[in-house]
Amino acid sequence: MPAGPCLSYHLNIPSEVFDFEVGFPVNAPVTPIGRVKASKLPAVKVVRTTYRGGYEGLGAAWGEFCAWIENNGLSVQNSLWECYTSGPESSPDPTNWRTELNRPLSI
Repeated sequence: MPAGPCLSYHLNIPSEVFDFEVGFPVNAPVTPIGRVKASKLPAVKVVRTTYRGGYEGLGAAWGEFCAWIENNGLSVQNSLWECYTSGPESSPDPTNWRTELNRPLSI
């Protein structure tokens, strides 16, 4: 059973080809079956923000967030992840949806 909200982990910054995993945190071991397998987010320091709104605005939110990262002189890795903390399952109103945007820092 899921122990938290859905997330998507992009192994590289999205381009024409997306290389990502979709998953949920769990409290018990996962038995691999077909395309289902256990995976872990990296143990790293991240810079994070929360986007509020419908999923169609995520591209612009990432653009603003990446500009903020650059303007603040932070060095980040090529991976990133989104954590969908509240969405259509919790409210039909997209203004109530929340998505965490995470970029691992290069140290």
